[in-house]
Amino acid sequence: MISLIVAVASNGAIGKQQDLLCHLPNDLKRFKAITLGHTIVMGRRTFESLPKGALPGRTNVVVTRNADASWDNTVVVNSIEEVLADSAEKELFVIGGGMLYKQTIDRADRLYITHIHHEFADADTFFPEVNYNEWIEIEREEHQADERHPYDYSFVTYQRK
Repeated sequence: MISLIVAVASNGAIGKQQDLLCHLPNDLKRFKAITLGHTIVMGRRTFESLPKGALPGRTNVVVTRNADASWDNTVVVNSIEEVLADSAEKELFVIGGGMLYKQTIDRADRLYITHIHHEFADADTFFPEVNYNEWIEIEREEHQADERHPYDYSFVTYQRK
């Protein structure tokens, strides 16, 4: 099963200058709880944006065209097809970036989306358009902005029909 996990603003934005749009501690906790013990797949730029390198407690797979690339505690592959062919994992998690989401959205079985109820005009990376007619919402949690979370947001899980 291929799952995409992402925080998406109302205008489809997911990042700016190789960073998250905003800091939502509960989103980071959810991300960790869902992905811990699994394989996470990301593009090179997403990996390089991680402040401490490979995320602990997960198999970190980095997709890059650079055949000589290597980082500590990672598996480096040259294509998403390589990951899919080699993985015995029950659920693979694609965690970004924009190019990898575009390559996998049509193959995804599940979407874990944090909908940030705000538009970020200065964003430079966007999530591919989702045809929600192809998906069933299986879980939803609504959250209001508070002192630690600057915007209202919703945790929503979708399963492909």
